[in-house]
Amino acid sequence: MSDKQKNATVYWKENLRYLTILLSIWFLVSFVFGILMVDQLNEIKMGGFKLGFWFAQQGSIYVFVVLIFVYIRLMNKLDKKYGVDE
Repeated sequence: MSDKQKNATVYWKENLRYLTILLSIWFLVSFVFGILMVDQLNEIKMGGFKLGFWFAQQGSIYVFVVLIFVYIRLMNKLDKKYGVDE
């Protein structure tokens, strides 16, 4: 395997690791907090609303948008690290 192919393989492994971590966070927030733990989280109030309701209605969307920006930042760093940036 050439040096360029090795770099590409390592690059994509790191990219997939980032994706796995970020999608796991989104799954935790949207599914676990918004659906499975909604009754426990509804005991806590946030801004006058029950926290479980907030996660189900707003929180998962906000977290998803934040994760998009985190992914952009991580990918820019990764691109610079492997010399594939624009």
